[in-house]
Amino acid sequence: MNARSDRAGQYHKSCYVFHERRPYPAVVRSYTAKDFTRLIEIQAAAFPPPYPSELWWNREQLHEHVHRFPQGALCVEIDGVIAGSMTSLLIDFDEHHPEHTWEEVTDHGYIRNHQPDGDTLYVADLCVHPEYRQWGLGKLLMQSMYEVTAALGLKRLLGAGRMPGYHRVADTCTPQQYVERITSGELYDPVISFLMRCGRTPLTVIADYLDDEESLHYAVLMEWKNPLPPAATQGGI
Repeated sequence: MNARSDRAGQYHKSCYVFHERRPYPAVVRSYTAKDFTRLIEIQAAAFPPPYPSELWWNREQLHEHVHRFPQGALCVEIDGVIAGSMTSLLIDFDEHHPEHTWEEVTDHGYIRNHQPDGDTLYVADLCVHPEYRQWGLGKLLMQSMYEVTAALGLKRLLGAGRMPGYHRVADTCTPQQYVERITSGELYDPVISFLMRCGRTPLTVIADYLDDEESLHYAVLMEWKNPLPPAATQGGI
């Protein structure tokens, strides 16, 4: 496996993924304008109703992603077919005031507020086409963003995860208690538990983060801290 990334360039990595015990060549790379149609198709397939369709990427948003932070705008290809994507931006994170909404932190998905000298990589979106949901591509994309985080010498990767299982138990526990029951192993949530398996740690629950009926509009802010000191991360991956 090889990967490269820098603050001005693009990301590219070749590796293998396994599906039903068979290896398939995979490429994780920065997406470009020629990928926009496919990326929007994946958004529609990955986030069907009741997820609001207006929250799917549009071409103007995607243009801003590749223009402002190409190494944070990644897609994964299997045999030349794009199967998923992940998008991020750089911010300066205030640990003492973690409250925010998705619209605020991502500039409504346009990331025009991207801070090239920010200390935190913030995940705006992660989606995989349903046909590839058992291929481990979400974890591969997340690991790739960890590599970007480390290569750029950032403090952390941060993002808020949906909690789509919460509506089923909301009458028995608060959002904070729901997260505690997940981390204790009592409950499983398809998003929060997945992010924990990827190495993310829950920090706090945010109310009114996103228009998301399944999560009752809550989200869990989750962190991956760069384990390398900044001096050890210079020079790329």
